[in-house]
Amino acid sequence: MSSASPRVWFITGASSGFGRALTEVALSQGDLVVSTARNPDSLADLAARVPDSLRVLPLDVTQAASIPGVVQQAIAEFGRIDVLVNNAGRGLIGSVEETSDAETRAIFETNFFGPAAVLRALLPHFRERKAGHIVQMGAAAAIANYAGFGAYGAAKGALSSLTESLAQELKPLGIRVTLVEPGPFRTDFVGRSMTRAATSLLDYANTSARFGQYLAKIDGKQPGNPILAAEAIVKLVHSGEAPLRFVLGRYAIDKTRKTFAARERELAQHEAAGAACDGP
Repeated sequence: MSSASPRVWFITGASSGFGRALTEVALSQGDLVVSTARNPDSLADLAARVPDSLRVLPLDVTQAASIPGVVQQAIAEFGRIDVLVNNAGRGLIGSVEETSDAETRAIFETNFFGPAAVLRALLPHFRERKAGHIVQMGAAAAIANYAGFGAYGAAKGALSSLTESLAQELKPLGIRVTLVEPGPFRTDFVGRSMTRAATSLLDYANTSARFGQYLAKIDGKQPGNPILAAEAIVKLVHSGEAPLRFVLGRYAIDKTRKTFAARERELAQHEAAGAACDGP
């Protein structure tokens, strides 16, 4: 594929937020897009405006059995897929103790097992062509987590670790992999895709509950602009570059630097005791 050829994108969770923004920006750059959503009607307006460039397919990534068929249908629409964006996700507020096994598993189904299933369905196509760019949507909670975000951060952390292995496995095959780590952006994630654990314990009122209140308070006022984020991601894909991590927004950039610095200080403080464990 020449650098001037339009890319063909496959985007999950495209009804709103980053998925919708990426759909719009990729189309504006002359690319072709297959966007998926649990409710495909949410993209009907876009599909009506650019019927030759956009296909909308129904997909719930938690329904693993349906994923291979949707992926094959997507490939058939434009003959190939060049870029996968694993974007579908949902959040959960609740302390570790408050969060049930069922609630935790549901978060992992959407944020980890679903994306993993999409990868497995699409990777044979990428391997056959020895080309492709996989964009995994991570989260600041996977850089360093917050009280009350245990299950969500754990799922995104698992996705981050999976992506590290994936990048090493696919590099010799000519397939690029990038983990996007955004800070707070003005998507409707907090209002639309966030739930609260059914159990609420008073002892966590000043930790997990307060974090949930903070998210609700800043909703719609976050510093990040999702369209600018989408433009940055599309530009990166078009450039052919593929950093393992692409951190978006000043908040997430500062958080990354502070997290690395704190870990370095902690490592130095206990390094001698840890190193002394090596021996015969």
